Amino acid sequence: MHSLTQEIQGFSKSCLKKQCTRVTTVTGRKLLERRSDGGEGEEQVEELEEGDGCGFVEDKSLDLQVGVVRPFLLLASQDAAHDIDTLQRHKVSHVLNVAYGVDNLFPDQLVYKTLQILDLPDTDIASYLGECSSFIDDARTQDGVVLVHCNAGVSRSSSIVIGYLMLKEGLKFDDAFSQVKLARPSIRPNPGFYQQLQSYKP
Repeated sequence: MHSLTQEIQGFSKSCLKKQCTRVTTVTGRKLLERRSDGGEGEEQVEELEEGDGCGFVEDKSLDLQVGVVRPFLLLASQDAAHDIDTLQRHKVSHVLNVAYGVDNLFPDQLVYKTLQILDLPDTDIASYLGECSSFIDDARTQDGVVLVHCNAGVSRSSSIVIGYLMLKEGLKFDDAFSQVKLARPSIRPNPGFYQQLQSYKP
């Protein structure tokens, strides 16, 4: 029987997976970085397209995490809103889309409301709260479940949900914020939204 020491000694670096990273630069240039020999050997960079600029690695992983703020009120990113399995698992019947330029994929199966809100500190987020809260309440009276989403489920949609709790449940900002953050830890309303909600008087 092999001892662990023999196994470690007999392990060859060539067994390690060769790494390959696809990088898109800010100007749209696409590069493929290949690193062989367990990360210690030669690094080859292969240009996929023309262009110039500094690189960043694109994050292709989907964010399907759904924050359950209330049994009828969910908060998520556009990834979850575009994933029919996630929507069905959470029994979503209504979708409140507050992103800019994000399509609604299942109009035959779900009730949608779309408000194209820009994620900018000087956007008047408070002016949307009444309309959004009415849509959420309408869904609730029909025993529906509403998914509120923007692009990342971090700033716009979280601000709308915090505002809903303040407007409809009479919560103070700090309570509403902490309840929403508990449901979806990644939330971070932009500084302008944060200040508007702090001083919001329903």
